[in-house]
Amino acid sequence: MIKKIMKIALGLFAICIFTACGNKGPDAGKTIIRIGHNQSQNHPTHKGLLAFEKYIEDNLGDKYDVQVFPSELLGSQTDMVQLTQTGAINMVVASNSILETFDDFYEIFNLPYLFASSDAYHAVMDDKSITDPIFTSTRDGGFEAVTWLDAGSRSFYTVKKPIEKPEDLRGLKIRVQQSPTNVRMMELLGGSASPMGFGEVYTALQSNIIDGAENNEMSLTDNGHGEVCKFYSYDMHQMIPDIVLANYEWLEGLGEDRKVFDEGFKIINKVQREEWTKAVENAKEGAVKMGVQFSYPDQKPFVDAVAPLTQEVLSRNEKLKPVYEKIQEYNKKYPAKEASKWEKPLKI
Repeated sequence: MIKKIMKIALGLFAICIFTACGNKGPDAGKTIIRIGHNQSQNHPTHKGLLAFEKYIEDNLGDKYDVQVFPSELLGSQTDMVQLTQTGAINMVVASNSILETFDDFYEIFNLPYLFASSDAYHAVMDDKSITDPIFTSTRDGGFEAVTWLDAGSRSFYTVKKPIEKPEDLRGLKIRVQQSPTNVRMMELLGGSASPMGFGEVYTALQSNIIDGAENNEMSLTDNGHGEVCKFYSYDMHQMIPDIVLANYEWLEGLGEDRKVFDEGFKIINKVQREEWTKAVENAKEGAVKMGVQFSYPDQKPFVDAVAPLTQEVLSRNEKLKPVYEKIQEYNKKYPAKEASKWEKPLKI
């Protein structure tokens, strides 16, 4: 508990250093809007937030000074969510995975092999009848989701050997996101789960604290994990969105300005998703140049191994059943396609 309090205090101290501890900007009367995330300045998420900053300041620049803090400058994702709860910062981008610890409605999107295809995934996340009840479920906790961002599919990448079947994970310490669902998934697959913040992963890989991790292709290049991990295995066990959260009291206090901010939230989503497609293609090419080898294991053994998890979650959390059924309708509408050129080994 003391460590947790210290981390939040450091985040608050960072806010004071960067913004002189005030809510007003250097221009008299302007209110500072602070947004934190854990990605680099080259990442699609940062570009989406910069587009939001430009839109808000173009339309309401006499009232607001939007400031975007990348690379965990304000603390880890969990720390920044807590800072958003208290209103110390206005917005944060957080992985859906960690949000299940704030409200178990978010468990649904952490289930492995939930979506049959990326088209089904996108259609579900764009369906407000599915997402709105989930996004507003944390209002009593001090925040709500205002949009979602694409984070692609998650697969295993390792230091010493490729993961061709679940048995290859035995004896390996694999970093997973900090959620009970992800820890249980790794248990079912036979590996040893090492939950930790994203900013800690590179050092943990480099110092052999962990043997690998699971994430999208951008992690190999944008975060340098491909410098250590030379094997990326496309088991594609999850498609987990990133979620843009905002302090609820702040949102409610925007008044007529809320209309402009709502358009800005749509711009974050649009720009980030456009940039994501280009960035993933570049990341794959860059990873090959780093010496990363891509492999394409049969998914069925992985699907079978984690199948009990879906039943465990749905049995324990019955409010997720109607959501799960709606997702299955989209899976039928958008079934898996044959591998595209970007789902085949790259050679240079």
